[in-house]
Amino acid sequence: MNRTTFNAIGGWQPFFFCIGMYVVALFFSIFVCSSIFYAFNAKSQAKAAEKVVIATSAKHELASVNH
Repeated sequence: MNRTTFNAIGGWQPFFFCIGMYVVALFFSIFVCSSIFYAFNAKSQAKAAEKVVIATSAKHELASVNH
Protein backbone atom coordinates (compact mmCIF):
# COMPACT_ATOMS: atom_id res chain seq x y z
CA MET A 1 0.00 0.00 0.00
CA ASN A 2 1.16 3.44 -0.80
CA ARG A 3 0.96 5.95 1.95
CA THR A 4 0.27 9.59 1.00
CA THR A 5 1.59 12.32 3.22
CA PHE A 6 1.36 16.08 3.11
CA ASN A 7 4.97 16.95 3.86
CA ALA A 8 4.88 19.96 1.54
CA ILE A 9 2.08 21.57 3.57
CA GLY A 10 3.90 20.89 6.84
CA GLY A 11 6.64 23.30 5.80
CA TRP A 12 4.10 26.10 5.42
CA GLN A 13 2.52 25.60 8.86
CA PRO A 14 4.62 28.22 10.73
CA PHE A 15 3.97 30.73 7.95
CA PHE A 16 0.20 30.19 8.06
CA PHE A 17 0.26 30.36 11.85
CA CYS A 18 2.06 33.73 11.81
CA ILE A 19 -0.33 35.12 9.19
CA GLY A 20 -3.33 33.92 11.21
CA MET A 21 -2.02 35.44 14.44
CA TYR A 22 -1.32 38.72 12.62
CA VAL A 23 -4.89 38.88 11.30
CA VAL A 24 -6.38 38.09 14.73
CA ALA A 25 -4.16 40.66 16.46
CA LEU A 26 -5.01 43.28 13.83
CA PHE A 27 -8.75 42.67 14.28
CA PHE A 28 -8.58 42.93 18.07
CA SER A 29 -6.33 46.00 18.01
CA ILE A 30 -8.76 47.82 15.71
CA PHE A 31 -11.64 46.84 18.00
CA VAL A 32 -9.85 47.92 21.19
CA CYS A 33 -8.54 51.20 19.74
CA SER A 34 -11.93 52.18 18.35
CA SER A 35 -13.58 51.36 21.68
CA ILE A 36 -11.11 53.58 23.54
CA PHE A 37 -11.53 56.35 20.97
CA TYR A 38 -15.33 56.37 21.25
CA ALA A 39 -15.14 56.16 25.06
CA PHE A 40 -13.11 59.38 25.22
CA ASN A 41 -15.12 61.18 22.53
CA ALA A 42 -18.54 60.26 23.91
CA LYS A 43 -18.78 63.58 25.76
CA SER A 44 -18.45 65.69 22.62
CA GLN A 45 -21.04 63.55 20.83
CA ALA A 46 -23.45 63.86 23.77
CA LYS A 47 -23.08 67.65 23.71
CA ALA A 48 -23.82 67.73 20.00
CA ALA A 49 -26.91 65.58 20.49
CA GLU A 50 -28.06 67.86 23.33
CA LYS A 51 -27.75 70.90 21.05
CA VAL A 52 -29.88 69.17 18.42
CA VAL A 53 -32.58 68.35 20.99
CA ILE A 54 -32.63 71.94 22.24
CA ALA A 55 -32.83 73.29 18.69
CA THR A 56 -35.72 71.01 17.74
CA SER A 57 -37.64 71.60 20.95
CA ALA A 58 -37.46 75.38 20.46
CA LYS A 59 -40.02 75.18 17.64
CA HIS A 60 -43.64 75.79 18.60
CA GLU A 61 -46.02 73.20 17.29
CA LEU A 62 -49.73 72.87 17.79
CA ALA A 63 -51.21 69.50 18.54
CA SER A 64 -54.78 68.36 18.59
CA VAL A 65 -56.38 65.20 19.87
CA ASN A 66 -59.27 63.77 17.83
CA HIS A 67 -61.80 61.57 19.62
